[in-house]
Amino acid sequence: MKDNKRNFRIAASAFFFIAGLTYSSWACRIHELKAHFSLNNAELGSILFSLPVGLMISLPVSGWMVTRYGSRKMLVIAAVLFPFILCCIGFSSHIWQLIIVLFLFGFLNNVFEIAMNTQAVGIEALYKRSIMASFHGLWSLAGFTGVALGTLAIALNCPVWLHFFFIAFLCWILVFIFSKFLLPADAIHETQPLFAKPDKTILKLGLIAFASLITEGTLFDWSGVYFQKVVAVQASLTTVGYIAFMGTMAGGRFTADRLVTRFGMKRVLQCSGIISTTGLLLSIIFPNIYIATLGFLLVGIGVSSVVPLVLALAGKSKTLPPGVAIAAVSTVGFLGFLIGPPLIGFIAQLTSLRWSFALIALLGFSTTLLASGIQHKD
Repeated sequence: MKDNKRNFRIAASAFFFIAGLTYSSWACRIHELKAHFSLNNAELGSILFSLPVGLMISLPVSGWMVTRYGSRKMLVIAAVLFPFILCCIGFSSHIWQLIIVLFLFGFLNNVFEIAMNTQAVGIEALYKRSIMASFHGLWSLAGFTGVALGTLAIALNCPVWLHFFFIAFLCWILVFIFSKFLLPADAIHETQPLFAKPDKTILKLGLIAFASLITEGTLFDWSGVYFQKVVAVQASLTTVGYIAFMGTMAGGRFTADRLVTRFGMKRVLQCSGIISTTGLLLSIIFPNIYIATLGFLLVGIGVSSVVPLVLALAGKSKTLPPGVAIAAVSTVGFLGFLIGPPLIGFIAQLTSLRWSFALIALLGFSTTLLASGIQHKD
């Protein structure tokens, strides 16, 4: 049994790595696709919007599919098709083709996410302790790997299609090796409706994810601009905040499970909100490169474990199957990731970038307030 648990965990970790590697590989070549299709910023933004549209449309459907057919089957299917669609992005020669494949990329990305998190919830139940954050740590590690390989591909003048095919080939090898070791079955509800109304607990978990992801989305898209316009660093240092944020977010995910085991789920979530808010406030009040970088380091620590932990809690819902519960929390949470960046731009236009970051700091603190009301036996 002990060996089985270890095999299940290693296999699921490989699939988290596949998801992160595929997505980050696409992200690091966006600027080249923009140049290839001669797009301005507005046109690129409009085309990129097809990806979150596909993701949002898939949210209720993916939860139902994972519940109906099982996380193992859907995970293998998604792990084969997701890199395939990455290849299709590289082979797109017309705008309409790019829009369609990005929609499918977003759709399959979410099917992948729901299936692999459902697997992770089942494996965590076997271990009888928190291990969810470490799975998401592998996703972050894969993100760094994808960016590194993408940077190498760009330096070697490797065509986008060849780069994406190489990534897909690596992913398919991992699928072939590890698919046989996935958790064989989870609870399948044959009569589960396509849309399920979340209960108060699921809604609260979704709001916690929303508060965390609005912070993540802000730092993903605006950290460079903040360091350029507010911290006023030289051009070569504009990515310092982003690197600091991503580094501690990845590291935090590998340590979060031990903290949960020692201090409990609720306390870790409460502290996460306080830490991320403190980091943002430091960056706002003292906008110099040293304090701002420290602030972004703290934000990465604060948000690192929130989403993995709330997904783990959702997967233990007493009222919904794991796949549907995880999809419900993801639906509410991902709205924060979508709303955050444009909200920052709107408020910054009316006031200033520092004031818009201050609002995000307040929203981040709601993680602490909402987590205080969670009833969970660790």
